Amino acid sequence: MLFDNDRDGSGTIASVLVPVAVPGPYTYKVPPGLAVCPGTIVRVPLGPREVVGAVWDGMPEPGIDPRKLKAISHVYPAGPLDADMRRFVDWVANWTLSPPGMVLRMVLRSEEALEPEPPVAGVARVEGAAPDRLTPARRRVLDTMQDGFAWTKSGLAGAAGVSVSVIDGLVHQGVLEIVSMSASPAPPAPDPAYNAPALSPAQAAVATGLVAAFDRGYAVSLIDGVTGSGKTEVYFEAVAEAVRRGRQAVVLVPEISLTAQFLKRFEQRFGVLPAEWHSEVAPRRRARVWRGVASGDVRVVVGARSALFLPFHELGLIVVDEEHDTAFKQDDRVPYNARDMAVVRGHLAQFPVILASATPSIESRVNADLGRYTRFVLPERASGGALPELHAIDMRRDGPERGRWLAPALVAAMRETLADNAQSLLFLNRRGYAPLTLCRSCGHRFQCSHCSAWLVEHRFRGRLVCHHCGHSEPVPQACPSCGTVDALVACGPGVERIAEEVEALFPQARTLILSSDLPGGPERLRREMKIVEEGGADIVIGTQLVAKGHNFPLMRLVGVVDADLGLAHGDPRAAERTFQLLAQVTGRAGRFSGGGKGYLQTYSPDHPVIRALLSSDSEAFYAAEIEARRVAGLPPFGRLAALVVSGPDKPATEGYARAVARAAPPDAAVTVLGPAEAALAMVRGRHRFRLLVLAPRQFDMQGYLRGWLSRVPRAAGGLRLQVDIDPQQFL
Repeated sequence: MLFDNDRDGSGTIASVLVPVAVPGPYTYKVPPGLAVCPGTIVRVPLGPREVVGAVWDGMPEPGIDPRKLKAISHVYPAGPLDADMRRFVDWVANWTLSPPGMVLRMVLRSEEALEPEPPVAGVARVEGAAPDRLTPARRRVLDTMQDGFAWTKSGLAGAAGVSVSVIDGLVHQGVLEIVSMSASPAPPAPDPAYNAPALSPAQAAVATGLVAAFDRGYAVSLIDGVTGSGKTEVYFEAVAEAVRRGRQAVVLVPEISLTAQFLKRFEQRFGVLPAEWHSEVAPRRRARVWRGVASGDVRVVVGARSALFLPFHELGLIVVDEEHDTAFKQDDRVPYNARDMAVVRGHLAQFPVILASATPSIESRVNADLGRYTRFVLPERASGGALPELHAIDMRRDGPERGRWLAPALVAAMRETLADNAQSLLFLNRRGYAPLTLCRSCGHRFQCSHCSAWLVEHRFRGRLVCHHCGHSEPVPQACPSCGTVDALVACGPGVERIAEEVEALFPQARTLILSSDLPGGPERLRREMKIVEEGGADIVIGTQLVAKGHNFPLMRLVGVVDADLGLAHGDPRAAERTFQLLAQVTGRAGRFSGGGKGYLQTYSPDHPVIRALLSSDSEAFYAAEIEARRVAGLPPFGRLAALVVSGPDKPATEGYARAVARAAPPDAAVTVLGPAEAALAMVRGRHRFRLLVLAPRQFDMQGYLRGWLSRVPRAAGGLRLQVDIDPQQFL
């Protein structure tokens, strides 16, 4: 906010929020000749350096003498952050107890995006000019330029099928002239009328309801549809309506590997590709997307959770696909849940929000049951195919022989599927070859030197890797503890070990591993997903990423190698997450042709989660899980917050955690548990202790925590205290 202090000729001052961990904006002088308003993006001095910030709401302190203030050094030409975005930044900061500047930092990610992209040199046709000799190559160039538009040299040469020297020759003769052209012309807008789908009656009814929500302003819709029910096609109709109304839309997806298939479906529906926003997009392209979003040139963005903080010019719809997915929760710096913050952003700016999932989160189901969200159900697959037939394999009676991991019944089903020229998927949420390596001579276990976690053998790479900090070391020939050679043994299976067993059982089959940590990164994953989609693999062995909404037309069989894996710890969301994960992964079977089958290898076939999956009775599972949460006072019927204390020295960290606990204000409505050593007691060389705060749903958790933190001794000696509102994991 500006404060005019010009009565004494000293100038104007402004509040500027800077992207650092401070409680609020700083005050700066506005030099003569610079015009700013709330939301203007500026560069200001901060200590010995200059940083990018934004003029913020709120009156500077009265009585400040501008002559003693540092001045704004630069005003960026990018349009100001609008009032809705500024309110959103403040809301997120208030909810997460984070410094507002750290939230602003997620908005102002790239200084390169704040300046216009410099023009590039191009060539254009000189009217009336002709070459002295019209060779076939020159003719192709001039024919290509009949549209009258300017081209870059390389682009024109490629389109005409000539070398750049041909272009240079035409420039030299005056037939073409060098011109300045925009480096990134505005992308074409999606066409809502392009290739509109033929929806089933059930899909059409849901699409009508989603479109009607635009007339209500803010509204949250939950699309609860079984795997393969066509949820994407349905919410595409809401995206089309947003575009028709001149509004922008953003679709949040949980996994980068999903985007390639999603982009193809979007292009088939709207005739153009949407803009992408995630960590694998090159910096220059990200800058273009940021500028296009801010100017309104980019109409639809598909991206990861951080796309929520793009400065949209006229945002009118947010879709959160696979809304239950834990990838939407950021745990470091500013811990936030993108699903929940999407709902907040829609409420602040009064536009619709759509959540979509085959296995909605308990929080979303309860909000729908209470009438806060409108729930739309798609109970059948769009293809008309039946949901997969699921079977449990009781590993206590019908498990594999010693040294094997696949039960005979599953192997027989795979053999039958292979004979039918269909695909099988084996799911195990463990990367690498084995989760533990030990010495059979002395019992030495390989543990990360920086974390309290076992090193995972990756046999394909010949490395032992920590999946928490990234530490990696070669697999030794001898035990480092006793020196015995060839005494190391792998304990338990990872996807690489399952692949080894599959290749021994089915040497003629084309086997493919899908895992996020294999060399090649997201590009390799996209290529391999395409291979599976096109039928180039017979048996796929995959980790969690294969459960995230992929369409594999030939996938007939899904085998879950260890269905109990997610149930073996005390996470209060363990049952929910295991149900979601197994329902999603088995839902890959028979999505198009029907006839799919799923096999769950389990030591607990009578567990409520396994029973609910086998009976396809998701309603019974949700009813039981919601009631259990209600009785325990857990979210969404209660509120949770975690305080995590970390430091390089264990005694000092534990001592500080106890000091934090002693500072907790007494309140009969609040239960404080801990401090206790975290399940992952050390990560990246830092020891960790956790406190958990439990309170009723209507309790002012943020107010209580602010009062608590004001009484906590200042952290020193490398100690750190982080607050996580509504924690999603308890490691």
